[in-house]
Amino acid sequence: MSHTKLAIGIVGLPNVGKSTLFNALTKKQVDISNYAFTTIDPNVGVVGVPDERLDKLAKMSNSEKITPTAIEFIDIAGLIKGAAEGEGLGNKFLANIREVDAIAHVVRVFPAGGGSAHGGEIQHVHKNIDPVNDIEIINLELIMADLQTIERRLRETKGNDPAKTFEKEVLNKLKENLEKEILAINILFTEKEQEIVRGLHLLTNKKVIYAFNVAEQQLKDNWQPNKELLDVIKNNEFVVVSNTFEQLLSESDPEEKKVYLEELGLKYSGLDQLIKKGYKALGLITFLTTGPKETRAWTAHEGDSIPRASSAIHTDFEEKFIKADVINWQTLLDVAVHSADSGSSSQAGSGQAWSKAKELGKMRTVGKDYIIQEGDVVEIKI
Repeated sequence: MSHTKLAIGIVGLPNVGKSTLFNALTKKQVDISNYAFTTIDPNVGVVGVPDERLDKLAKMSNSEKITPTAIEFIDIAGLIKGAAEGEGLGNKFLANIREVDAIAHVVRVFPAGGGSAHGGEIQHVHKNIDPVNDIEIINLELIMADLQTIERRLRETKGNDPAKTFEKEVLNKLKENLEKEILAINILFTEKEQEIVRGLHLLTNKKVIYAFNVAEQQLKDNWQPNKELLDVIKNNEFVVVSNTFEQLLSESDPEEKKVYLEELGLKYSGLDQLIKKGYKALGLITFLTTGPKETRAWTAHEGDSIPRASSAIHTDFEEKFIKADVINWQTLLDVAVHSADSGSSSQAGSGQAWSKAKELGKMRTVGKDYIIQEGDVVEIKI
């Protein structure tokens, strides 16, 4: 993966299907020996990011191996009301959330008996299915924890010099909004204010993807969140996922999986969508390398320069970078198809396509200031 370790924490109330979803995610676990950042932990799943570009480029290059990029998902213990006061495993839960970079919030929509992979009756912790209330319970716990952080910081911020006065103004602005149950991520700040907010590492300032966990029949009926739910989740991304359907997919071969998805008019399963949206929520983009040995996806942050991004491939590359050849993945494939010898194969190999792209002026040679783009295929020169 990237030179920076990033993780998404999976949260939810007890009995919402969170652990079942996490177990389905771990069935998508990649070979962790390919990723330097990983640690072996039963509550951590290192999951490959679905990317159809890899198969297409690997076919062009006749690659022996395909390696996707990956992100970490962490299964965080179920939250209960009163976590901010240390109820149950509350303190551990909040500390674990503080460690992650984004949140996948699993919300129960399936009725009793409708979300168990084994058909059992799973009772909701509050006895009735109310997704709006469930979201508000967790949000309130996160708000209360953040208020404690802000009040502690206000007590510690002494003095009346301009910097301290400004910091206190920002802290009070946060406090007033959080007391109105407005999450930090939904408060408008200037860039200068944001610097202070970022330094607080607030729980409510993390991006959230909501995973609405529905029964298989609800998935078939194309269940979508109603206006009340959309109002609660604001501008955050969401996916609709079904435990039972994901279990079926995890036990199926690729062709069967494709058929099951097509029957529901889906290109990706709910979990695959969660992985892709989680990756995007972390502010990550993918660039690629391809050749006979391997076609591989690499992770960069949006806005990374190419030397910085190339350090994902090898730590020496950032320092020793001279220049790079860069082409968009689709442009490279198009060149490969059009330059194929009519009597041989349907498309040219990577070497031939690379040369042809240069000849046609489709390839760019870039220097240290180039900002890596989503879908760039690169060859680094050091």
